[in-house]
Amino acid sequence: MFGAPDTSSVVHEQPWLEKYRPREVKDIVGNEDTVGRIAVLAAQGNMPNLILSGPPGTGKTTSVLALARALLGDAFKEAVLELNASDDRGIDVVRNRIKSFAQKKVTLPPGRHKIVVLDEADSMTEGAQQAMRRTMEIYSATTRFALACNQSDKIIEPIQSRCAILRYGKLSDQQVVTRLTAVLEAEGAAYDEGGIEAVVFTAEGDMRQALNNAQATTAGFGIISNQNVFKVCDQPHPVVIKRAIAACIAADFDAACSAVEELSNNGYSGMDVVGTLFKLVKFEEMDEGLKLDFIKEIGAAHMRVLDGMDTLLQLTGLIGKLCLAAQQRKGAPRG
Repeated sequence: MFGAPDTSSVVHEQPWLEKYRPREVKDIVGNEDTVGRIAVLAAQGNMPNLILSGPPGTGKTTSVLALARALLGDAFKEAVLELNASDDRGIDVVRNRIKSFAQKKVTLPPGRHKIVVLDEADSMTEGAQQAMRRTMEIYSATTRFALACNQSDKIIEPIQSRCAILRYGKLSDQQVVTRLTAVLEAEGAAYDEGGIEAVVFTAEGDMRQALNNAQATTAGFGIISNQNVFKVCDQPHPVVIKRAIAACIAADFDAACSAVEELSNNGYSGMDVVGTLFKLVKFEEMDEGLKLDFIKEIGAAHMRVLDGMDTLLQLTGLIGKLCLAAQQRKGAPRG
């Protein structure tokens, strides 16, 4: 199920993310339709230029590297150039490293091409993208490009028109649980059900985040439990946030304010509190109209926090508005 571990480094120091990164397309978890298209490209042996778009930790880079291994076989190391465009995003990189790689002579299987993999390509400057567009044109007979990004609309139109766009979505909780527990069993790591739930909650469909959080918790505490995960991830505990939400629904300002103040006194930022509030309100069992009111107010508070108003006053103001919304809903006539 997993790729063979890389034995070049000491096992206990190696990130689980790399140790268990799928090496074949069939082992990639989630996004079945998109991964299915990757599998078809691997079977046909004809890879177009690609843009892989979606949230972090959903398998974009893993997919294209697995595709490259399937297409190139033993020539993989020589015929693949992998760059992180957030670090190497200037025009000089395109003119020098990418262009010299495209010009390099490599012995490949018949009908195959060299592959340039650019991670976080949406952070490249427009000048670098324009230079890369020209390189894609000139060396189209020998080189293919795979651009992984979070937002494909930040890639310039001339490049988008030359690429097939594959879209990835967040992994489901069950997909994260299945893969995570398999890794934990392979590592012999201690965990309980609450710990797995906490890791999945903090990961939000990001497999990379889930594995990193699990490994950090194991290294720090020896067992993946609910409390330990939230200590390592340093996120507000959902139990306290749920207490605040329940108090808001009951329009009990004092109780809700007490819970928020407790989190603030423990050093959690307004962004942490607002973000966790939003995650939990989405799944809270409550009147749908009130839920929409809550989400609207939380969204407005999130914007203010992003603008730099990250204070306890903003949080208590948000709590007051949530309590007021609940009170108004209770007093509203039923239609």
